[in-house]
Amino acid sequence: MKIALDATYSVGWNLSGVGVYSREILIGLAAAHPEARFLPCYRPHRLLRSFRDPLPGNCSRRLLWKGWAGAADLFHGLNQRIDSTRYRRNVSTFHDLFVMSGDYSTPEFRRRFSEQARAAAERSDLIITVSHFTARQVEQLLKVEPSRIRVVQHGVRRPGELASVASRERMVLFVGALQRRKNVARLVEAFEQVAPGWQLVLAGSLGFGSEEILARIEASPRRADIRAPGYVSDAELERLYQRASVFAFPSLDEGFGMPLLDAMAHGVPVLTSNVSALPEVSGDAALLVDPTGLGSIVEGLRQLTEDANVRQQLAQRGLARSGEFSWEKAVEKTWKVYQELGG
Repeated sequence: MKIALDATYSVGWNLSGVGVYSREILIGLAAAHPEARFLPCYRPHRLLRSFRDPLPGNCSRRLLWKGWAGAADLFHGLNQRIDSTRYRRNVSTFHDLFVMSGDYSTPEFRRRFSEQARAAAERSDLIITVSHFTARQVEQLLKVEPSRIRVVQHGVRRPGELASVASRERMVLFVGALQRRKNVARLVEAFEQVAPGWQLVLAGSLGFGSEEILARIEASPRRADIRAPGYVSDAELERLYQRASVFAFPSLDEGFGMPLLDAMAHGVPVLTSNVSALPEVSGDAALLVDPTGLGSIVEGLRQLTEDANVRQQLAQRGLARSGEFSWEKAVEKTWKVYQELGG
């Protein structure tokens, strides 16, 4: 079987969640199925940069141009985009549809995103979604029948070793883009009611609505306790996970929420939202709050920052929960989707 995949977003160092997914699935499939031939395809603006990353021996780069990258038995759009029906079989992965369901982007981006999402849904023989929540959104917003949807959840890479409880700092960590959807301004406001001696670290690049978030940080009476370093390297992110005592992720809308698994795998107790895919991912291993209620977030933060026993219990649950997710499992389930279409 020869399989073409849109690997555009797997290129580079500052990878988004979609980028991490694309790289893990591509490299994982190539390793698990040496008998198959994979054609990682890159749109023109990423093709040259892709040569910095070595590929397995059963992979051959292709230029993805107007939805075509050469003959293959199947095409997989790893980022909910399929530009043509020139392949015999098509699969697309849908990560989220928050652009269509909330005020989290510009009108122009919403229009373009919606057009691409509808086209990908129409052109796909089967659709992979990364959560049951996203599956329901694809069904409802794009009118896709459930029989064409397969849920394949993300995996996580566990660290080699975990920091001891005694070595952790009085740090509340958030990881993700500083954008309106992530509810960062409300997190800052809630943090202001946490006892002195704690710091808040917001690790992530700037996104839609970041101006109001940065202004809220600057106006905070706890400004000296808040740090926003921007996008951090993998090495620095690893250090933050090893230093943090609490992970706070009160996002308003997530198709999955990969930072939750990363925090859990590092033994960091998690506070997150009771909406979208976040309860599905966290199970019973996180403290769930109402992301639209300031008081709910404040109460959750106070409980985690003031009660070491609660932190310890959630950390243990998180380690067990994260063990249920692996990229190897995601690769295996993705291959089964291909087999459904390839015979």
